[in-house]
Amino acid sequence: MNNKNVGNYSADKDARFGCKGKSKFWYGYKAHVGVDMGSGMIKKIAVTPANVPDQDGMKRVCPDGGMVIADKAYCLKPAQSAMAQKNCHSGALLKNNMKGKNKDKDRWLAQVRAPFESVFSKWEKRARYRGTAKVQLQAFLEAIVFNVKRLVAINAPPLYAGA
Repeated sequence: MNNKNVGNYSADKDARFGCKGKSKFWYGYKAHVGVDMGSGMIKKIAVTPANVPDQDGMKRVCPDGGMVIADKAYCLKPAQSAMAQKNCHSGALLKNNMKGKNKDKDRWLAQVRAPFESVFSKWEKRARYRGTAKVQLQAFLEAIVFNVKRLVAINAPPLYAGA
């Protein structure tokens, strides 16, 4: 069984096999998240089958302008071109074997990015529903809950302070 024929046998026709490294495999989806660095709030979220590479998911969550600070998955050509189309500057860490790698710059970028990794640590790791649309709705609702909790944490003023 592989990604070409799994749709014929699975209850979820949209889910696919994904891998990270050589030994971590899963069946399902990936969430691509765009976080505002000023507030820590989730600005954009997209769900794709697990076999879609991270750099291809960048075009779904890339902001309009500014700097994108991301991990090593986004230093490749598809992500870089998605950032260029949206007038963004790339702050993606470079892989160790890439030309022009500056370890001091990457160390600084990793420190800047670290506080925003909490988005993923609190995330539901399991899709409760079947189908891309329903899993996208689950991710959207989880983003709303995360943002409400974040508003409380940063002590944001109320939206309506009526009498």
